Amino acid sequence: MARKPNPRKRRTESRGSVVVIGLGRFGRALALELVDEDTEVLGIDESAEVVQALSGSLTHAVRADSTKEDALRQLGVHEFDRAVVAIGTDLEASILTASLLVSFGIESVWAKAISEAHGRILTQLGVHHVVYPEHDMGQRVAHLVRGRMLDYIEFEDDFALVKTSPPADIIGLPLANSAVRSRFGVTVVAIKRPGEGFTYATPETVVEADDTIIVAGRTRATERFSELQ
Repeated sequence: MARKPNPRKRRTESRGSVVVIGLGRFGRALALELVDEDTEVLGIDESAEVVQALSGSLTHAVRADSTKEDALRQLGVHEFDRAVVAIGTDLEASILTASLLVSFGIESVWAKAISEAHGRILTQLGVHHVVYPEHDMGQRVAHLVRGRMLDYIEFEDDFALVKTSPPADIIGLPLANSAVRSRFGVTVVAIKRPGEGFTYATPETVVEADDTIIVAGRTRATERFSELQ
């Protein structure tokens, strides 16, 4: 049986906790990752089967209709500081749920969008963070497939971090001497030796062929740098 929140504990538990509404593939993965990071999670879904499957993994897992204000208030959702609407294909439920969370005055509301139009509506409702999981993952994988990048993260305003292998012409030189920033428009921010963890790069850091580096800069500049041999 799904565990239900204790009303007397809701206020203290909600501080620093997260409510995740919609426990499909995206919501489930998000909720479980939060729990792994020692964050208390209230998971809500309309499916009794889904809730039952997650009842032993989340702090609380509850079956409820998230489009009903009374149902959310009974669960103490209005007292949370952070909430995620992870509802997928049911656009009406996604929009109604997001609208309720915003009306509660929750400080940080995240919502999954499945299209640009969906995302615009969520933004207009006042959702603080709109994410496009499928689009963003597809874009990220495309960058990885295209070049020699080992990992890739793009931020807003045309800025990216790239994990890659060092090109030949900076190997064996201190970063200050290789003039990476002036030549390529990127900055080497971290370096990893084989068998060791990442450490911050300094001007005196000498890059070796079997190192892994993380570079930061404009998106296209990081792409070009990762493509160097």
